[in-house]
Amino acid sequence: MKKIFILFIRFYQKFISPLFPAKCRYYPTCSQYTLEAIQEYGAIKGTYLGIKRILRCHPFHEGGYDPVPKRKNKNLEEKEKE
Repeated sequence: MKKIFILFIRFYQKFISPLFPAKCRYYPTCSQYTLEAIQEYGAIKGTYLGIKRILRCHPFHEGGYDPVPKRKNKNLEEKEKE
């Protein structure tokens, strides 16, 4: 399912997005953010994060740099402390 979502976003980025002027208030763009979120968290949570991001992308929000939050892994954090 993850691959299908990624293919859909890539299709949008290559064929649909160029037809419209750039409007995204964020970096990375909302479509790139959603793509990265799906790669990091999977199809369901990644899509959820992407939708949340798209809902924040409006003229009344200043935007700016907004990367996908990194996954918190307790085991990795414990190993780094040692």
